[in-house]
Amino acid sequence: MTENFGTRAQLALDAIHRQPARGIPSWALFAMEHSVIEHLAGAGTGDYLRRPEKTYLAMQRRAGTCFIDQYIPTNPLSMGAHGYESGTEHGATTGAETIVLDGMAIDSPEAVVEHMEQFVFPQLRAAIQGHTAEYAEEMCREIIRCETACQQEFGDDLLKVPHVQHFPNLRYGQYGYVNYFMAYALYPEVMEQDFALQADLALLRNGAVARAYCEAGLPPLCRLDHDMADGRGTLVDIRSLDRIWFPHFTRCLAPLLQAGIRLIWHCDGNLMAMLPRLLEAGLQGFQGFQYEHGMDYEAICRMKTRDGEGLLIVGGVSVTRTLPHGTPADVKRELQWLVEAGTKTGLFLGGSSSITPGVPLENILTLVEGLQYYQEKGRS
Repeated sequence: MTENFGTRAQLALDAIHRQPARGIPSWALFAMEHSVIEHLAGAGTGDYLRRPEKTYLAMQRRAGTCFIDQYIPTNPLSMGAHGYESGTEHGATTGAETIVLDGMAIDSPEAVVEHMEQFVFPQLRAAIQGHTAEYAEEMCREIIRCETACQQEFGDDLLKVPHVQHFPNLRYGQYGYVNYFMAYALYPEVMEQDFALQADLALLRNGAVARAYCEAGLPPLCRLDHDMADGRGTLVDIRSLDRIWFPHFTRCLAPLLQAGIRLIWHCDGNLMAMLPRLLEAGLQGFQGFQYEHGMDYEAICRMKTRDGEGLLIVGGVSVTRTLPHGTPADVKRELQWLVEAGTKTGLFLGGSSSITPGVPLENILTLVEGLQYYQEKGRS
């Protein structure tokens, strides 16, 4: 990776290392409406459809983005001007009437278990067996190649942070909510077997990921994404996670933590019960807060890592409340609050998640103006 970063990229790198700085760096802007992307990029109507990567990157640069981890320039192509169109394909968690996997109808919790035992577990064991030294080397080289190419495309003033993650997931996206969570409640021993196998494979893969970070000098930050809560709390009883998920989640992160990579967690829903446990597992910060569902930003910013250090926080203006339903004055107030209540070092600003079609342009422009202000002026 280049050592000659520009001002914005260096500001992000300093924040990752929790170094004092005057300005506050901004995270990627995940605008989804094509006309908004084009407006922010200074492009013409239809330019995003014709040149999505170029237009998306121009938006980030003109908005003053300091770092991007998840670079998904074509993701807004999945939406129309008003969000997902009626013809969007329905999946396990988006309205599919039937779920069929490997010729098996997933129509009961027992079908979930049967499919796991017949298909998923053998596939995981085969992947573990196939994770040879040669495979790990190839994986490491591919990560370095992709990150280096992306950084070269970004240039020196926009930092590319890896977004490579491996840890046990809940499989509701595969089996659907109803039958998966019934299986989770009825067959915890099968669920733990799944988490254990996922973690065995993740441990191997995270070793290759950690090696890539170290060999290429990649920015030592990684955001872990997996939705495990809704507005009421965790999707499953937190005590069950303590028994059958957290031990496997924690052990598979060891190579990353030993390599000095700072891990943060993307927060959807009300995750307050999980936060102390995630910190105890070795995570060092959080991103993406739904304040209206009980995520106490001020209390979170006062939390410490298991080593007693302050947290890395990506404080976002709410994309579910303030940006779509507020006024420019509300956006300004929320940004000011995020700064005043935020951590003194290791703070980033942005939107709390993707900004969907229909958000008033004046609110988005106010957000961008505010991000640029705090990037230049900091807390002064």
